[in-house]
Amino acid sequence: MDKAITELKRFRDERDWSQFHNPKDLSLAISIEANELLEAFLWKGAEDADREKIKEELADVFAYALLLADRYGFDVEEIVLEKIEKNRAKYPVDKSKGHARKYDQL
Repeated sequence: MDKAITELKRFRDERDWSQFHNPKDLSLAISIEANELLEAFLWKGAEDADREKIKEELADVFAYALLLADRYGFDVEEIVLEKIEKNRAKYPVDKSKGHARKYDQL
């Protein structure tokens, strides 16, 4: 992950785009790219979606998310593992296995 973040920052800095990469705009970019990812599935079954388009849009989502995490000094692995632990508490296996109910409906 460190190499990807380093390369993203190099790419950004070579173009002097850091000035545009404030937390608000990075968050907006994540949302926009996530919607472009959704567009890859629009009006078709998941198996019919263009895998290259999915890969490209997913990479954009990851790129902006990594830049946002870096902006705040977050360790990506650490925050993901912390969130998994929180979700374990909210979704105990014995109550949530096999269905998609939200934690407040268990």
